Amino acid sequence: MSSSPKVWHSPAKINLFLHINSKREDGYHNLQSIFQLLNYCDELSFNIRQDGVIARTSGNKDVPEDQDLIIRAAKALQTATSTNLGANISVVKNIPTGGGLGGGSSNAATTLIALNQLWSTGYSKQQLSTIGLALGADVPIFIAGNSAWAEGVGEILTPIQLPKHHFLVVSINKHISTKEIFLHKALTMTSQIGKMTDFSELINPHNDCLEAAIELEGEILEVLTHLESSENYLYQPRMTGTGSCVFVEFKHEKDALVALDNLPKQWSGFVAQALNTSPALT
Repeated sequence: MSSSPKVWHSPAKINLFLHINSKREDGYHNLQSIFQLLNYCDELSFNIRQDGVIARTSGNKDVPEDQDLIIRAAKALQTATSTNLGANISVVKNIPTGGGLGGGSSNAATTLIALNQLWSTGYSKQQLSTIGLALGADVPIFIAGNSAWAEGVGEILTPIQLPKHHFLVVSINKHISTKEIFLHKALTMTSQIGKMTDFSELINPHNDCLEAAIELEGEILEVLTHLESSENYLYQPRMTGTGSCVFVEFKHEKDALVALDNLPKQWSGFVAQALNTSPALT
């Protein structure tokens, strides 16, 4: 006997800047960033099972099921809470993979949030974040569910209210390995710039991973240069995360849509609006 499936929306994120402060003994890096959530989402459906089986019924076919963060998140919560329930899980992927938009981490977080509710396991956000951090450094931001100033490996979060601007996000349709970026000789470091409690102007909107990413995929620089020809944008075009997606910010959606129309055909893109709260929490 199974319940009817419920759909949850799993949002993308961009990094408005990304400063790598230092390398930690555990191999991770300390960073400072602003995570901006976007209203561009994957769709996850959960059908609760009584037999304890966790299965992927559709989506993510290019990822082996045992490596899928959605399945790993579900099994981690099941183990932690000792629930006897399971789930059939399907995903409709809209967020480009491997582009620095956090799709996999968002999916894992949405799975933890959804199954915690659907299984009635009663875990707090902090407990879910502890499970999530073991799956990936970006998972806690999506469990917290707010655009935020981030420190540590990305798990120390201060929610901030950001303008509801519109973003053109562009993919070169190629993946960049995060591990390769952090091992690359061109990776730069920025000393800590203090605590941001109120968002006004970007402080040094540089991404310390940019030079390494461009050395691995020169097309990133081509996109950034192209986006500088857009009209009425705010701030400089930037790369998100460890790449390879880049974005440019607009106050008005119509200007972002014009820039999308002017995008060369070899690249794909979408326009999304800033969110301050994740739809996975609503």
